[in-house]
Amino acid sequence: MLRNGLISIVDDDDAFRESILGFVRSAGFVAQGFASAEEFLTFDLAATHCLTLDVSMPGMSGLDLQSELRARRLQIPIIFITAHGDERTRARALREGALACLPKPFDGEELLRLIETALGESR
Repeated sequence: MLRNGLISIVDDDDAFRESILGFVRSAGFVAQGFASAEEFLTFDLAATHCLTLDVSMPGMSGLDLQSELRARRLQIPIIFITAHGDERTRARALREGALACLPKPFDGEELLRLIETALGESR
């Protein structure tokens, strides 16, 4: 059963991005992957219902992308997943509206719960 809403996954680590894509799709979600924030910005942004986002990437960082989406007045729920999640970064991401900031490695069930919350679903 496919669930409503597109999940966009932005991470510069190809293996990690493909792993999350497979995991999210196996839970019944429709998901699309992007290797960079810049690549994501070329996509139909209004089609994304939830965004998982790496903090540290070459070029535009995840925090920069979050700021850009806010500047464009796009209300896309963001779940950060990062290996570089110091408390200042986490606090900034949450203060600027992120739903959560998960450390790598992350708990898969927690990610699915957060995606469901972002989509307004309950498990």
